[in-house]
Amino acid sequence: MNDFLFWVVLLGPVLLAEGLLARYEVLVYGVGWRRPNDVMPDGVPYARGAAPDRPPNAYLVYLDGIGKRRARDTRDGGQLVKALIEGAPELRILGQVQPYSPLASPLADRPVWAWLRSHVGLLLFLHNVMQTFVAADHRYRPLYNRAVGSQIATQLRLAGYQPGSGMPVVLLSYSGGAQVASGAVEELHSQLDAPLSLISIGGFHNGANDLTRAEHLHQLTSASDWIERVGALLFPQRWRLFRWTRWNRAVRAGRVTTHSQDPATHVGPASYISPTALLPDGRTHLARTTDTVIAIVRSHYGPRGTTDISLLKASEWNRAAVTEPDATRSIPKSRATPPPTAQNRTSAP
Repeated sequence: MNDFLFWVVLLGPVLLAEGLLARYEVLVYGVGWRRPNDVMPDGVPYARGAAPDRPPNAYLVYLDGIGKRRARDTRDGGQLVKALIEGAPELRILGQVQPYSPLASPLADRPVWAWLRSHVGLLLFLHNVMQTFVAADHRYRPLYNRAVGSQIATQLRLAGYQPGSGMPVVLLSYSGGAQVASGAVEELHSQLDAPLSLISIGGFHNGANDLTRAEHLHQLTSASDWIERVGALLFPQRWRLFRWTRWNRAVRAGRVTTHSQDPATHVGPASYISPTALLPDGRTHLARTTDTVIAIVRSHYGPRGTTDISLLKASEWNRAAVTEPDATRSIPKSRATPPPTAQNRTSAP
């Protein structure tokens, strides 16, 4: 038996079973058989960054890629979160959201998956890949969006967020996290009435979610990121041919800005968040991605006069003229930081 047949025989039944079971969790959520988990393991805070006794400039929720399987940060995502906390102490950052679990149940905490992790670790990634497609499936998308949107809203409240306070929320997503982040916009608006912005890094999404309630979406991408391009090719809603789709309407309305991060790749030693890959200016890919995210957030929600995004190099600016001819290059006016009232003052988690 050659290698190809070996992998087909080995993975075929597993993929079939995973495909059939992938919808189970969102359906359990839908019928209310289980209550979503909102308790963090010992030692995992509800938020990090800005001190809870003073209002942050914004809350930033990080939705990791398909490697996310526990409340704690993944190795790569954790480096980005750590860099953001160090570079932008004015932000209150959440990294515990489970984008691939409508029940907010970390995969690594489930007994069966804990066994599989030690024997067939690849299945953990396949599970999360399947959840991404469930989130994109029009039959389950509304329910999935509501589940994860509610999960994010709950975690924000537990981190001290006051609904109706006007405190901005930024959803920062990596890879498949972009599908979930864009889907959570409606539910977050409904529950928190918060100003929302989205930033995706190598975002893999179907473009079917409504972005009307989001102030802006910034997508960080690279010509060397073939996985991000697969998403743009795979889902018709993102094809420019279909101008009436929600994605193309958002692009035409100037609500999407693309930032080139060439030559970063989606994964691997030259990824967007690689701490070792170096740019000609001496920065690592991780440092540049961190700088770009912070500059974007400050351009929206920094103190008056803070427009760090203008300091980005021209080469890091959007490829919109190439990939999204109708995308705007303009950045919304900076939002004034809300005064420190009792309503928007955060409390300790």
